[in-house]
Amino acid sequence: MHPTLIVLTMAQCLAQTGAPMVVLLGGIIGATLAPSSDLATLPLALMIVGTAATTVPASLLMRRFGRKPGFIFAAGYASLGGLLAAYAVTNEHFPLFCCATFLIGSHNAFIQQYRFALAEVIPAEKLGRYLSVLMLAGVVAAYIGPELATRLKHVSGMALYAGSFIGLSFFMLAAMIVLFFYRPGKMPVAVKGQSGRPLLEIARQVNFKLALGAAVAAWSIMSLLMTATPLSMHHLDLFNLEDTAWVIQSHIMAMFLPSLFSGMLVDRYGPLKIIAAGAVILLACLLVAWGDLFLIHYWWSMVLLGVGWNFMFLGGTTLLTKTYRQGEQFKVQACNDFVVFSLQGVAALSSGFLLLNWGWDFLVYISAPFLLIPIIIMIRYRNAFVPSAANP
Repeated sequence: MHPTLIVLTMAQCLAQTGAPMVVLLGGIIGATLAPSSDLATLPLALMIVGTAATTVPASLLMRRFGRKPGFIFAAGYASLGGLLAAYAVTNEHFPLFCCATFLIGSHNAFIQQYRFALAEVIPAEKLGRYLSVLMLAGVVAAYIGPELATRLKHVSGMALYAGSFIGLSFFMLAAMIVLFFYRPGKMPVAVKGQSGRPLLEIARQVNFKLALGAAVAAWSIMSLLMTATPLSMHHLDLFNLEDTAWVIQSHIMAMFLPSLFSGMLVDRYGPLKIIAAGAVILLACLLVAWGDLFLIHYWWSMVLLGVGWNFMFLGGTTLLTKTYRQGEQFKVQACNDFVVFSLQGVAALSSGFLLLNWGWDFLVYISAPFLLIPIIIMIRYRNAFVPSAANP
């Protein structure tokens, strides 16, 4: 197994625990600390906004100083974010808690670059399966994050959930230590400092449109439904924290566990068919979520949401790597992630408000148009794709 894959996978197992913890606790703590119930999901939304706001700076920082210093720097301030969250919970300070989740989300923008760092050292014909191994780190994080939240929620002498975020801080420090062993790929001297083709020219490619459209649909639908699920289950439908944690753990595992085979499917059948399969699975998710609000409906909708996200995200990432040349990757990756996570941030900011004012079914209805984006692109340009071409 490639050493870069080993190091990045280990780092991601540790670093990615922040997101599932905030997914589980953000809305619950927000409902307690927020001055208004409409702001209950603001901490979780700001985690996603933090990711969106940092995508371009993260890419520029790593282009200037390298991927390794950027990854280590981000893990360091994410650890401080965990300590700030613990302090905010202890002192019942809602704005500080929001700042802490923003920092944790900002770190996620750097974690998203792990997949591109891996793509720089892996042959194109093996990229799908290697990316799928990296994404399996999310299974570990999906288990550890909620486990930290529930097992450390009661620590003697600490406020409720303060211990959870102290534990998170230690995991970020551990990720930072692992990243010292990372050896980035070397960019050829001939392309250093070159920006390549204009971004608009790259964005006109059909492959780029579908890669971006698939990512927008997957992340936006997930943000609308996943953000609202803990609040809907625990705060409105009065399921206990253990049931809520089980659903969220199952969802996050469903996001990453299919990577055991989805990467091989991408390499064998191409990203287009995998994106199409992901769209069908997300449609099934919306139908189940619309059906009812029993525990089994929450569970199945979140599991289908995770699997559909995996197919569309992995297929979209593989397709995106075929749209740029050496020297163009940083601006293309920054553009893709900025658009995706900005729209995801808007969805997350809206989710709690829409849930509390119009209900769960309304969230399902407004998720459907996002799914139409990749479907329309695939139908409109069905004869124009270059699914197996090398970088243009």
